[in-house]
Amino acid sequence: MTTASEAKAGVQARPLTVGRTYAVARDVVFRAWTSTDAVKRWFCPTGYTVPEAQIDAREGGAFDLRMQSPEGESHWIRGRFVEVDAPKRLVIDMKVTDEKGHALFSALTTASFTDVAQGTQLDVEQRYTVLDPAFAWMPEGAAQGWTQTLDKLGREVMKEAEAPTQRSVVHGTFRIERQYPASPARVFRALVEREAKDRWFARSEGLTLIERTMDVRPGGREVAKGKWPNGMVSTFDALYYDVVPDTRVVYAYEMHLDTRKISVSVATIEIKARGGGTHLVMTEQGAFLDGYDDAGSRERGTNFLLDALGASLTD
Repeated sequence: MTTASEAKAGVQARPLTVGRTYAVARDVVFRAWTSTDAVKRWFCPTGYTVPEAQIDAREGGAFDLRMQSPEGESHWIRGRFVEVDAPKRLVIDMKVTDEKGHALFSALTTASFTDVAQGTQLDVEQRYTVLDPAFAWMPEGAAQGWTQTLDKLGREVMKEAEAPTQRSVVHGTFRIERQYPASPARVFRALVEREAKDRWFARSEGLTLIERTMDVRPGGREVAKGKWPNGMVSTFDALYYDVVPDTRVVYAYEMHLDTRKISVSVATIEIKARGGGTHLVMTEQGAFLDGYDDAGSRERGTNFLLDALGASLTD
């Protein structure tokens, strides 16, 4: 680690990478980075404020703000947008100065916004150049500040996503086919029996199950609720309507992220013997709610699940 006494002007400090998943659509998180009013509410650690800001989200546009400590000390971030690729990526060249305009360090900041099944994954990378060795401690201690700042961003985006103006419905349909080297009876058991299904369903890395029930019959219900490392809770809540042994399963399900309902879907899984194994066809029709922009993430997640189903059949 570079210390203040060892640092020299122009020396690169250790880069920082942080990330969060938010239970909102990607464009909501992107807007929070590119709106002056939003940035003033969240772009600072706990206890700090941003009394002044100017955000002009275009290449070459300003990313300027004054961050004020609880003691009243101010630092300016004087930045320019290097890249604006809405709603996927931002690159901002920032320079931190004191109240008199003396440059302390610079930070090349890259923010990437990715659709995931839980909402939006935000990844932030900062690469620092120390401009005044006496302030080398500031980029070295940036991790804690960013943790608090991204917590504030989470509250900001959830507040916007829950506003009445966000009410909307977007529809999507997909169809996926798989061929498995197992009998229809075995594939059917993997879909309807708790022990067999738990080998492939609701088993994502980092997910801790906090509720799991399963009763696959017409009128029966299945619930899988899990907590992610960032504290967010996702809930799959299904009701079965048609269950034909070794042939077909039809169900409707809701998905929730924390207390927010993000979608309601109808899914049909058909299986039949083919080529010495089983041919599976899954068709899903979804309604994505109140600003939740799926952008294909449900289909990608379902492909992953059906691959995991296939792997469970080979053990």
